[in-house]
Amino acid sequence: MIKKMKGTEDILPKDSYKWQYLEDTVRAIFDTYQFKELRTPIFEAKELFARSVGDTSDIVSKEMYDFKDKGDRDLALRPEGTAAIVRAYVEHKLFGPEHPQPLKVYYIGPMFRYERPQAGRQRQFHQIGVEVFGSTNPATDAEVIGLAWDILSELEVENVELNINSLGKPADRQKYREALIEYFTPLKDQLSEDSQRRLADNPLRILDSKDAKDKALVAQAPTILDFLSEDSHQHFEQVQAMLKALDIPYTVNPLIVRGLDYYQDTIFEIIVNDDAIGAQSTVIGGGRYDGLVEQLGGPQAPGFGFGLGMERLLLLLEQQKIELPEEEPLDLFVLTMGDAVNIKALQIVQAARQAGYFAERDYLGRSLKSQFKTADKLNAKLTLTLGENELETGKVTIKNKALDKQKEVAIDDLLADFENIYRELTTDTSAIDKYFRGE
Repeated sequence: MIKKMKGTEDILPKDSYKWQYLEDTVRAIFDTYQFKELRTPIFEAKELFARSVGDTSDIVSKEMYDFKDKGDRDLALRPEGTAAIVRAYVEHKLFGPEHPQPLKVYYIGPMFRYERPQAGRQRQFHQIGVEVFGSTNPATDAEVIGLAWDILSELEVENVELNINSLGKPADRQKYREALIEYFTPLKDQLSEDSQRRLADNPLRILDSKDAKDKALVAQAPTILDFLSEDSHQHFEQVQAMLKALDIPYTVNPLIVRGLDYYQDTIFEIIVNDDAIGAQSTVIGGGRYDGLVEQLGGPQAPGFGFGLGMERLLLLLEQQKIELPEEEPLDLFVLTMGDAVNIKALQIVQAARQAGYFAERDYLGRSLKSQFKTADKLNAKLTLTLGENELETGKVTIKNKALDKQKEVAIDDLLADFENIYRELTTDTSAIDKYFRGE
């Protein structure tokens, strides 16, 4: 037997409705913010991610699924969503006047990273993300953060905390990089092996190390907020003022840096404050990347966005025992007896479906007991049994067990007007009846 690859999961029918509910929820919220979907391929030129995410990042250097195709081209499965969206933005000239500006798009789909599978994170994982292009207004930062906050609020997620920081402009970041190198170099032997490597390549990544020894040293390190230019400082102050105006609680955390090289100015993470999803506690993360479009061959167009891990969020909902809506119950289940009713049973369920209702029937010739069990599992509101007697008389009895109601109807009437028959049998008139009886 061939099994699924390590780090991948099959989303079975019993669970897929949860994914659909999450997708439907975020799509509805995106609509209110006027975000439109943009779909990109799951593989791109390897160079796209090397140039955007950064050669020194763990994603490119250790985790990316890269390969050569039959044309000897260097390709990669997308490890994150922003770079591909920016590539599409540039390639299709979405910055042109014929497109609404600022451009607001979202994506939903699988990403790929070769890393150790753990709770809430697989080698193929699924991400929801948004990107806004064309606005340097701090209100854009606050709005997108507010959108992320709205998603978690709508899903009734608890124990979450918003952390924000500013990485300043590239020149600010370079000065801060030099200050970190100066601080950590005398302490190099005390750093973890990964952080020793990062000291030369990308010292900002030391700040989000999970190693206990690194954390102790990071606590005394200089902070990026001391290196911000006046423009970046003012921008960050305005973002905070706007979050306060929206009543969104936040904490300024100078130790969050995000793992991708393209970020500058405002960055944020929304984390869960318990162990519900294991060591990886960040649920949503993102920020501003004003130079990335230009870096990938486009015009000087600012950007802001975030990514949300679906597996992580669904695991969090499960751990917090947040009830998701169940699948829609079945409206009609047709129990069959004998081969002679095969065609008529098909006509009945199709009539119900074409009227906009959920209908199913038995196809396996099982006992009535087994068929009733199936109807119960599907939470069928109405059931009818179709056998040779019903074919001869042209009538069937439809039952609603929950309301203790039933009705004998002509099969021809059922096929012609299922909707009215359904409404009659599913309308609870018990309260009205009691009123007229004076009870």
